Amino acid sequence: MQRLVTLSVFATAALAQVPTSSFPTATTSIASQTSEAASATTALDLSVEDLWDLFVGPVSTAAINTTVAATPVPSSELIPPPPLYYSPFPTGEQNPAYAKNASWSFPKDFFWGVASAAYQVEGAAKDEGRGPSIWDVLTHRVTNFVLNNNTGDITDNQYYLYKQDIARIAALGTQVYSFSISWSRVMPYGRGLVNEQALAHYDDVINTCLQYNVTPSVTLYHWDLPLYLQNLYGGWLSEDIVPDFVEYARIVFSRYGNRVGYWYTMNEPIVFCGFYPLPENYFKGTSIPPKQQPFFCGQTVLLAHSQAYHLGKQMNLTGPISFKTNGGYKIPLTNSSEDALAVQRAWDFNEGWFANPVFIDGDYPKYLKEYTSTFLRNFTDEEKAAIKGTADFFAIDAYTSAFNMAPDAGIDACLANSTGTLFPSCANSSYTYSAADGGWNIGYAADPGSPWLHFATDWVPRYMHYIYDTWHPKSIAITEFGFGVPFEELKTIKADILTDLPRRTYYREFLHAVLIAISEGVPIAGCLAWSLIDNLEWSQGFTVKFGMQYVNFSTPTLERSYKASFFEYANVFSEYLHK
Repeated sequence: MQRLVTLSVFATAALAQVPTSSFPTATTSIASQTSEAASATTALDLSVEDLWDLFVGPVSTAAINTTVAATPVPSSELIPPPPLYYSPFPTGEQNPAYAKNASWSFPKDFFWGVASAAYQVEGAAKDEGRGPSIWDVLTHRVTNFVLNNNTGDITDNQYYLYKQDIARIAALGTQVYSFSISWSRVMPYGRGLVNEQALAHYDDVINTCLQYNVTPSVTLYHWDLPLYLQNLYGGWLSEDIVPDFVEYARIVFSRYGNRVGYWYTMNEPIVFCGFYPLPENYFKGTSIPPKQQPFFCGQTVLLAHSQAYHLGKQMNLTGPISFKTNGGYKIPLTNSSEDALAVQRAWDFNEGWFANPVFIDGDYPKYLKEYTSTFLRNFTDEEKAAIKGTADFFAIDAYTSAFNMAPDAGIDACLANSTGTLFPSCANSSYTYSAADGGWNIGYAADPGSPWLHFATDWVPRYMHYIYDTWHPKSIAITEFGFGVPFEELKTIKADILTDLPRRTYYREFLHAVLIAISEGVPIAGCLAWSLIDNLEWSQGFTVKFGMQYVNFSTPTLERSYKASFFEYANVFSEYLHK
């Protein structure tokens, strides 16, 4: 029998946009007063299929819709690119190779791997009982929310091709595969009904990793919020989500327990809380002012993360538990006191937002607290104690760095104008040096679709020191870093795509910077490259490429090919990982 849930929605919400003939039988209660009509609610009994039909619409399906067994990677695909390898014929190449720095080494327990996320790579949107997430609505219903209106319906079809993907990364010696589990696949409504087919699928993903001696690393939440929860109570804007997330965590922890090497509760809450406010007229409305919504989300995330962390510890999971935050080193544009203050405000409103509560005192840093105390409830003493210490290591997605400076009119003027674009952080940012310093870029720019990303590897050691000196974690793991080669989408010659020199150089220089930080005493435990394969890069769709493997999206088989960067990445560990 198909399970149903009851969903109450405002009459003016997205459901009102759907023709009434599409609705299942419902009971409607409407106030007699005309003035109250806009706030009337309707209760609908909805199946998972109803959620898809009413909120998302038709989805695309892949040509391959059964799990594909892995086949050995042909030896011809495992030949490294020049200058890592030169064939016996022809001869005559000369390469000014980098000399190995004998004083550098990764510690013997250092882990390295690659990362992905469920919505970006899995596809199989409705298959085997998955419920819709907010991203299914954003990609299908909100025109141009994603470039070219790309969706995650098929993407890399990893839901059926995971065995070959794991075999391919193992063939290059990769130690860890970090992936996320789709909450709405395991629990189609985000609560209640549990989908055994989904649990069995992830069972096999984890077991396949172990079969290939690849350590599975699991993120519980990577942005794909079950749609039902967003429309039920506002998703992360409501503390009602906390017990639902903890129950989801319990189900996953119970099922996979000690087969998982590393656990992450959340990925980049700075980013996904920044998605709020969601586009109007597609989700349940809220009375929370738009600028406050990210911070309501952040407060709820801290409560949910901390409870999930303690649950994992109570269940005696052997793998360490953390959450992934994101950011980069914040460099004052000038030596003025205003720019110095802007830098501190930038720290407080970014990394400090989640790092201070978890690693220092259970509460927000100074400048963020000054703002949130005007509308958020205070954490109780019990909540602060429960939040503090809920990460076994500091997990940071550390792609780049940037300059920070005061707004043109000054910080005080910015704080006095709550409608300003820089309010409430009142810290401006730039990727170019000041005019006095020549106006150069901080580093080579990535694809224009990722204007936030520049080749700034020379700031990585300073960033690692700052994290260690400020939040004092036991260790640091760089849980995402990567580079979108400019205009890679426009290339049509496969050999040109695979010879990804900017990304290759980025990985080598980034890892050399990590080695510098380690040599200077920063305890860095591991790193994960983004990404395993070209995939749906959220709002940029398939236009920006971060993959270390090329995916031929024009063919039904979606065949993968290694890029030179993957060999370069693996080679650095071959050179420097302590044997």
